[in-house]
Amino acid sequence: MKKVFLMLSALVLSLSLAACASEPETLTVYFVPSRDAAEILEATEPLKALLQAELAELGYDFDEIVIEVGTTYEAVGESMVSGSADVGFLPGGTYALYSGDGEVDVILASTRGGLSKDSPNAIDWNDGQETTSNPDAQVTYYRSIVIAGQSEIGRSLAAKVNAGTPLTWEDLSAATWCLQSPTSSAGTIYPSVYLFNNFGKTATDLANVVRPGGYGPSIAALAAGNCDLSTLYADARRDHGGLWSETRNGASIWDETDVIIVTDGIFNDTISVSNVTVDADLKDALAQAFINIIGTPEGLEVFSIYNHEGYQRVSDSDYEGARTAQEILAGN
Repeated sequence: MKKVFLMLSALVLSLSLAACASEPETLTVYFVPSRDAAEILEATEPLKALLQAELAELGYDFDEIVIEVGTTYEAVGESMVSGSADVGFLPGGTYALYSGDGEVDVILASTRGGLSKDSPNAIDWNDGQETTSNPDAQVTYYRSIVIAGQSEIGRSLAAKVNAGTPLTWEDLSAATWCLQSPTSSAGTIYPSVYLFNNFGKTATDLANVVRPGGYGPSIAALAAGNCDLSTLYADARRDHGGLWSETRNGASIWDETDVIIVTDGIFNDTISVSNVTVDADLKDALAQAFINIIGTPEGLEVFSIYNHEGYQRVSDSDYEGARTAQEILAGN
């Protein structure tokens, strides 16, 4: 009996050690490069300690939280699918593209203050006044806009919109567009849905496209006259207006640009997890941890780089609209 007891004790101990060894020591969090990578890494550095502490309170003691910025939106999606990224801050379109086979799952959508301008009519945005946020009116969606710069074509299209004259496909296809990554919701997907719904076309039908590699560089390229139009999220001019002023000798982006297209609402950015490395219990803990963090002044400051002001639990079905948009973009 003593031998049996010792053998059972050894077995229990070995299983316990194996279970401990299998627990993850590092949690890797990836951000998409919607802003300068160095800027994102600097702003999110405090998240390492905040997330580590919150997860410890919830029963998960990670030795290290690693934060990375992917080279592209697609690179982050592929990292989630492979399991080299455990957590990803993905736009809805990127999530829709990489979650189809079940390797990636959404846990939260960001909320932010509604904007002072939310009309689907472009002309209503062109009063020269800054678009501001109302933090007391939290919303789970945003819009994509297309703005015209100071080029001859840009001014011509803005004049038509402000005169109440409908734009044609010929008008738009003659312009040079600054677009974002093909999986960027505001930067490509929803502008494509607008083009499809109005003209039976998508961004792939545009003859003249520049991809500057981010919203800031896109605004700088528009200011420099390297493109006539730029696709943006609705409050991007507020976030990157300084780049316009630097390029245009102090001129205001609100004075020198006009909105010519406004899309339907886009479900906000996700916090998603890799099903390859994250189980159901850890998913729940991560969701609660991020909700707790953004509820503190320190956390709110961290996520202000993305204008996230809160997080709300959501499910995969909330992003069916984004998948429909992807299908339009793919020609299906």
